[in-house]
Amino acid sequence: MHRVGSAGNTSNSSRPRKEKRLTYVLSDANDSKHSAGINCLAVPKSSIDGCDFLFTGSRDGTLKRWSLAEDVASCSATFESHVDWVNDAVLVGNNRLVSCSSDGTVKTWNSLSDGGCTKTLRQHSDYVTCLAAAEKNSNVVASGGLGGEVFIWDLEAAYAPSAKSNDATDDECSNGIIASGNSLPVTSLRTISSSNNISTHPNQSHGYVPIAAKGHKESVYALAMNDSGTLLVSGGTEKVVRVWDPRTGSKTMKLRGHTDNIRALLLDSTGRFCLSGSSDSMIRLWDLGQQRCVHSYAVHTDSVWALASTPSFSYVYSGGRDLSLYITDLSTRESLLLCTGEYPIQQLAIHDENIWVATTDSSVHRWPAEGRNPQKVFERGGSFLAGNLSFSRARASLEGSTPVPVYKEPTFTISGAPAIVQHEILNNRRHILTKDAAGSVKLWEVTRGIVIEDYGKVSYEEKKEELFEMVSIPAWFTVDTRLGSLSVHLDTPQCFSAEMYSADLNITGKPEDDKVNLARETLKGLMAHWFAKRKQRFGSQASANGDVLSAKDTSARSLSHSRLEADGNAENDSMVYPPFEFSTVSPPSIITEGSQGGPWRRKITELDGTEDEKDFPWWCLDCVLNNRLPPRENTKCSFYLHPCEGSSIQILTQGKLSAPRILRVHKVVNYVIEKMVLDKPLDNLNPDVPFGPGLSSTVGDVSFRSGLKPWQKLKPSIEILCNNQVLSPDMSLATVRNYIWKKPEDLVLNYRVVQGR
Repeated sequence: MHRVGSAGNTSNSSRPRKEKRLTYVLSDANDSKHSAGINCLAVPKSSIDGCDFLFTGSRDGTLKRWSLAEDVASCSATFESHVDWVNDAVLVGNNRLVSCSSDGTVKTWNSLSDGGCTKTLRQHSDYVTCLAAAEKNSNVVASGGLGGEVFIWDLEAAYAPSAKSNDATDDECSNGIIASGNSLPVTSLRTISSSNNISTHPNQSHGYVPIAAKGHKESVYALAMNDSGTLLVSGGTEKVVRVWDPRTGSKTMKLRGHTDNIRALLLDSTGRFCLSGSSDSMIRLWDLGQQRCVHSYAVHTDSVWALASTPSFSYVYSGGRDLSLYITDLSTRESLLLCTGEYPIQQLAIHDENIWVATTDSSVHRWPAEGRNPQKVFERGGSFLAGNLSFSRARASLEGSTPVPVYKEPTFTISGAPAIVQHEILNNRRHILTKDAAGSVKLWEVTRGIVIEDYGKVSYEEKKEELFEMVSIPAWFTVDTRLGSLSVHLDTPQCFSAEMYSADLNITGKPEDDKVNLARETLKGLMAHWFAKRKQRFGSQASANGDVLSAKDTSARSLSHSRLEADGNAENDSMVYPPFEFSTVSPPSIITEGSQGGPWRRKITELDGTEDEKDFPWWCLDCVLNNRLPPRENTKCSFYLHPCEGSSIQILTQGKLSAPRILRVHKVVNYVIEKMVLDKPLDNLNPDVPFGPGLSSTVGDVSFRSGLKPWQKLKPSIEILCNNQVLSPDMSLATVRNYIWKKPEDLVLNYRVVQGR
């Protein structure tokens, strides 16, 4: 488990982020496919209402329920609330699904529901990597993580009303967002440090707290529990198997033998025998009664990450980093290579005669396994005797005696969407070029969350060069692809630094010189559904005078954040312009957090209008509802305007001028003409140079409109230069400064009359 930052909640800064971040995750496909590697699988022990199901948890942050028929699997629910990788999932009791994530939480769900989270359990200080459940005690679930913590949860106690306002659990309402009825703020999940660790701020507990099994000094990667819930085993980077009594959290023994991280554990139903898989490539069988290793199996040539056994615990299926799935007879030590794939194997789940295999790819494969009578598969021949030293298989592999897989192709595949593996934010700061794991290159529009060009399998580098534009727009968002999709992060106040003229965005019905703040309009687009639902619920109060931000809240924040600037021409301008309309077919998901309850994730079309400052960052609501932006860095560009050497004209200026960074060079031309003083008559006046009425600009902090004096109706052709290079009229001052001027000092522009026109 790599220590990589979470999509919604990390920062490269060593200081805590002052304001909460808002992230939106883009989706190119419908909701029926995972878009990143599959970390976990869960199969019900028996059919539910005559239906077979498979549950998958992915690095894309979601879980899915698949309805299985003969060689058909349809996604019947997506469970979306985690804000980072889903690392493990178990089914317990009557239709309860429990999952854990790198977001530091354990969540529970009704496995037959449409995907709403029923409870969030917050006790871990770091990524939660593994879970274990007791087959015959549906209340007991154990969780382990990178913080070295192992907690044993009594789910019924966690659900009890007395637990509602403690620091370990959150109730969640039907839409998956933290309910606002809690009288106490729940644990604040993250203070971000340079190492991206999560640190909790524990409040004094007033309710249920899980049992802690204390003893691990380092990360925990694997857990297993016996059927009755009286025995728990754990393993991780300490290379030992620890055995616990989960009823008390007390240690009972420690088993040594592995020489590297323990990555997978299994217990038989009675709790006498334990199987462990390790990064040392070995599988070990332990007799807990004798407190020793009774067999070791050298089957794999690399780390063992996944184990699954038959109910009798006589055969073990194993997979890992060497891409291979083996079956081993634990008594005879016979091993057989069932199949070899393209990706490392993360988890295994036996289902009748087959075995489901999860890998670092976004697809799930079903292979034949003779699960009810594994001896059948050995009758095909090709088995070998597992060594008892880890190098024996590796040595055999080097000598060319690699076993031949029994099966060449899976019997069925649930296909995923290829994860994005490369991305480049283009200079216009509205488009992102991506390349996915299948080699397809696509162009995304960030302000609408859609793919606008699918180039297919072309050269990513060549396409990147082809799309290069010499434009300069501030970096108003950041992006990562940790979840397999584009996660676009907005942080205040930086996100409000980019503006464009409405004419450049092709917005009709708006004065073409109106400045459009890209983040503000993007937020309006993202929250359009929420805003509409809110208006239905609260009427006109949904806007500035609503109860989302009280006057007290806003005034207090205004004092602490300097003044707030109103933006745009119309107060509470809630219209969403076409360049900022998000898809409702493949809507993005929002990842954020408000003043209570910790981070959450939800599709924008599933927000119901009840969410408020407890759920959203206050600055987002202040922008969308009250039309206000926080103070930003200077959006002006200072420059000097001088005649070219030997020029026949000069203009009256007052030293240094100032204009918006997005001002186009053709506005500077207009300014020169407006202010022109002619030294001598010109023969080359050109009355046909287009100069539209009503265009306005601010140069020298003075706003002017192009009302021309009669003598100026015959206009000369003017060129603007920088560093002796003639500038295109469409260039902005920011672009000139970045690509032509290239100096820290104030920009110097020169003007001259074009001769011979």
